[in-house]
Amino acid sequence: MALALCLLLDRRSDALVRELWKRLEENGIPTLLSHTHGRHVPHLSYAVLLDGHLGAVREAALALPDSGPVDVSVQGTVVFPRGRVALAGSASSVLAARQARAVEALRGTGATIHRHYEPGHWMPHVSASTGVQMADLGPVVTAVSDRLPLTLHCDGAALIETTDGTAWPLAGVP
Repeated sequence: MALALCLLLDRRSDALVRELWKRLEENGIPTLLSHTHGRHVPHLSYAVLLDGHLGAVREAALALPDSGPVDVSVQGTVVFPRGRVALAGSASSVLAARQARAVEALRGTGATIHRHYEPGHWMPHVSASTGVQMADLGPVVTAVSDRLPLTLHCDGAALIETTDGTAWPLAGVP
């Protein structure tokens, strides 16, 4: 099991990220378009679970209150270990509080949250590339920077099994 609770982007924001992915792939840089099962969607993860009971986690995710759509301001690029590059979102106090509520609800099921998604350590981001070689880092950062600043509008949410792309949409946006 590799579950993630994700915010999903509206049509315009989704298209912007997919265009970035396409441009990078055309230049030989891997993105979520070609990563693993190929069913990835642009998203911002609130939480990634290392373990847990699917039924209990789904119930907890479905029970989260709808706080409505949320905008995420993207002002830069972040490079994570192993060549992962992402659009760096701002962690507004409202977004951070929403993420913390979601993590606590999931933790309440007995699930283990990945340490990078613990409240206070979480950095909102949307993946741009999944494995950049050092020599390609400059072109990736340039491709992202050419689109900045931008605001991503998150108007949906889902619990996603990341190993195969199975998604369980939520009725609202936690």
